[in-house]
Amino acid sequence: MVIEAARRAFARMTMPAFRAALLKALGLTLLVLGALWFALGGLLRNYAWPWLVGFLPTGAWTDWLGIFAGIAGGLALAFALALLIAPVTAIIAGLFLDDVADAVEQQDYPQDQPGQAMPPLRALVLAAKFFLLVVLGNLLALFLLLVPFVNLFAFFVVNGYLLGREFFEFAAMRHHSEADAKALRKRHAPTIFLAGLLIAALLAVPIVNLAAPIFAAVMMVHLHKLVTMRESGL
Repeated sequence: MVIEAARRAFARMTMPAFRAALLKALGLTLLVLGALWFALGGLLRNYAWPWLVGFLPTGAWTDWLGIFAGIAGGLALAFALALLIAPVTAIIAGLFLDDVADAVEQQDYPQDQPGQAMPPLRALVLAAKFFLLVVLGNLLALFLLLVPFVNLFAFFVVNGYLLGREFFEFAAMRHHSEADAKALRKRHAPTIFLAGLLIAALLAVPIVNLAAPIFAAVMMVHLHKLVTMRESGL
């Protein structure tokens, strides 16, 4: 089912309705990531660096130490931004999820009852919860990167589970209550986890990761349709 849902999602990504959502999501994502870059850089320059300099002894080697610290700070800033790409892009994709889902359902499932968008306040709460979960999950994966033989495996497992769960439930809650959507997700947990691994793999690829959440939204609409058809015996 995952392969079929992914195939259908890839086939739809070039259509006008999805291109429009993709371009909007890309523009907003780049804007947010740029703002985060300047904000984190400002914190580093105005607070972290002056604090560190206060502890440095004077001497000829201090300049070299400053250069090293500047390079290390830049790398840390880039790493922090990379850590935030997954939750930021996923949240922004969530803003366009209903538009994307409506287009998928109208074009591929016109005979089915159309889904209903979540109330804006509830959608905002779920998006904020999703953001925190993905950030915490990636921090956990970051610590696990220090464990031998775990490394990159931790990143994919944590993100595969979280991204698969949240994107599927977003799609399912257009047609079910929150409790029913969670129950449906649990009944098909292995399938949804595999779909989440695919999303995590796309998020690990630079440039591609900016478009991955829109693809994930389209794929999960298809996957939701496929699992509900299987349960109905169709």
